[in-house]
Amino acid sequence: MTQEARQGRSTGPGRVQWERLFALEPGSSLPLQTRLRQAIVQALLEGRLAAGVAMPSSRELARLLGLSRNTVTAAYDQLVDEGFLQARPRSGIYVAHASRAAELAPRSAPPAHPVAVPAPGRAPDWGHRLHRSLARQPMLAKPVRWRDYPYPFVYGQHDPELFPTEDFRECVVRTLTRARQPRWTPDFETDDVPELIEQIRLRLLPPRGVFALPDEILVTVGAQHAYHLLAEGLFHAGTRVGLEEPGHPHARNTFSLRTPRMLTVPVDDDGLVVDKLPPLDYLFVTPSHQSPTTVTLALERRQALLARAEREDFIVVEDDYEAENLHAGAPMPALKSLDRTGRVVYVGSLSKSLSPALRLAYIVAPRDLVAELRLLRHAMVRHPSTLLQQAYALFLALGHHDSHARRVNVALRERTAALALSLREFLPDFSFRLPRGGASVWLQAPPWCDGSELATIARGHGVLVEPGDVFFAAPPYPCPHLRLRLSSIPAAQIAPGVRALSLAVDELARARGVARARPTPAAH
Repeated sequence: MTQEARQGRSTGPGRVQWERLFALEPGSSLPLQTRLRQAIVQALLEGRLAAGVAMPSSRELARLLGLSRNTVTAAYDQLVDEGFLQARPRSGIYVAHASRAAELAPRSAPPAHPVAVPAPGRAPDWGHRLHRSLARQPMLAKPVRWRDYPYPFVYGQHDPELFPTEDFRECVVRTLTRARQPRWTPDFETDDVPELIEQIRLRLLPPRGVFALPDEILVTVGAQHAYHLLAEGLFHAGTRVGLEEPGHPHARNTFSLRTPRMLTVPVDDDGLVVDKLPPLDYLFVTPSHQSPTTVTLALERRQALLARAEREDFIVVEDDYEAENLHAGAPMPALKSLDRTGRVVYVGSLSKSLSPALRLAYIVAPRDLVAELRLLRHAMVRHPSTLLQQAYALFLALGHHDSHARRVNVALRERTAALALSLREFLPDFSFRLPRGGASVWLQAPPWCDGSELATIARGHGVLVEPGDVFFAAPPYPCPHLRLRLSSIPAAQIAPGVRALSLAVDELARARGVARARPTPAAH
């Protein structure tokens, strides 16, 4: 009889099997202690170790896995604290009888007896049941493995060259300290983290000329969540919504879920053409850097728009898109800063310049509307992550946001200049307007060139671009437009990327039987 059996201990896998059972994930960047804990928990959850089984001693497991004994001891201590394992004085470490593993493993294990498969019947007709669908709406999209392309002129998740990893890690680590946990761990119900609201109203809004009280600000899960809240609370089937043409496809698609009555308003070199506004109830605009053309709405038009909104009793939804990314000149005041009657609902983003994946934005609106939107948000998602809110509040308070914005602007100015030079050299038959800011350039191709067809051919040359038709509610064909984004492509790749794009244009011209014109580059 073994010593374990004499002591009444349940026996587990043989000594040779421990090494295989707890093999650490290869190639992981996680610390050894974390990887060992992950391996043990995985074995418990898969039911490979039953409740009461004795674990190998820390010394033995360290020898088998080639780890230090301190690493194994620390992993064991953590698993004991979490209830997965149980320490018995003068006996050793065991799988706990009432651990999470014992509760979860049986439910995740396959059934002991075969389950009868029901006879096939009539499946639900989801197409008939679905009352709102975006399946046929054009959307901005890129390949899943878009980073494998050498020339990604597309909207990316983040720029690894610019992401402030150390600064953001500092803020997350500080947020996770025990002293700060009470600031974000309670259920906030309809509220937001007060520190973030204060940073938004005292640090981010005043430079845009906007001054708001705490109860006039609502945090959202990205700008698209803000659009959805506004549409859910304010629109009905007969609501008339004005949208820029070309314009922001995500706003158009979100609003279309609540109203089919979307009216297009043309955009020219000075932004939205206010004189061509149709009768409407709401107007969505991106005045700082119009999406997608990047033009800035002129001050006279801003004033005329607000006067007309009051006269004709409609509301303006302002997405202050890429307002922080300014390359030249003084910033134009936000529409909200000129609003004297509470007719502008302001949407700002916290995460676009850092990483869209963070999903943090906010709405500034009259307090009565914000109070209603809080209840709607509570019904949807309760509230955005308070951990992320607290970490971003620190990111703002410590000045990391400001320094990051300065670095991004320097990089985007450099990339925009490189793109302008490359376009003039390799695509002189394409026209463009050099933007005052933002992270993209809007191109107009020759009339015969369709941007969507060009985008398809360009992939074969390693180039990703955003075809222009997705930005139009009613795109022409051919649609001779495309957008080149600069947020995810290194400056050194821009010139070779435009050269490769020019080769794709040549290929499309040959397919269409067009003799491609190559005029002398003109000043832009």
